[in-house]
Amino acid sequence: MILVEQSGVAGAALPVQGLKDHLRLGTGFSDEGLQDALLENYLRAALAAIEGRIGKALIARRFVLNLTHWRGGIGGQALPIAPVIEIVELVQVAETGAETVVDPSRYRLRQDLHRPRLAPRGAALPTIPEGGMVRIVFDAGFGPVWSDVPSDLQQAVMMLAAHFHEFRHEQSVRDQPMPFGIMALIERWRNVRVLGGGGR
Repeated sequence: MILVEQSGVAGAALPVQGLKDHLRLGTGFSDEGLQDALLENYLRAALAAIEGRIGKALIARRFVLNLTHWRGGIGGQALPIAPVIEIVELVQVAETGAETVVDPSRYRLRQDLHRPRLAPRGAALPTIPEGGMVRIVFDAGFGPVWSDVPSDLQQAVMMLAAHFHEFRHEQSVRDQPMPFGIMALIERWRNVRVLGGGGR
């Protein structure tokens, strides 16, 4: 299973000014914008860390999942990140590289906040070619802009970005445990696996 992020988070979608306000940085100076790129990096690092902990895409973007075999049984294929907005395309790829786009009438998205699935319309999902794979293209995230992200997750990202800023001169800060206050904010969003994840 290979998950690829096809489109990244645009810089305009990141709350750089919000982080400045959170950090209470001074305004009105001639060099006011010089830290923007650095603050954007802290926000991207915080976003990635929070998303990794909870298995959610906060800001919407496109992902591609490549599979050589179905892992979900008759219930369909679990998707590795949530919330999924839509399945854009399902493609069978032969060993030769030839591609066949699967008719959308043969599958559907089963929405779930933690474990969305690509489910069959009928007995089973389309067959994966021998020696080939299947490519699932889908959009996931709470929405395209920062205001679409739930407020507790917004706060967690801000706090973690501020933590990175505060300890920016310490080389090992990103390897340290996530601060307790941030963990408390994201706890309800974490995907707790039961019985080994059941088809994940």
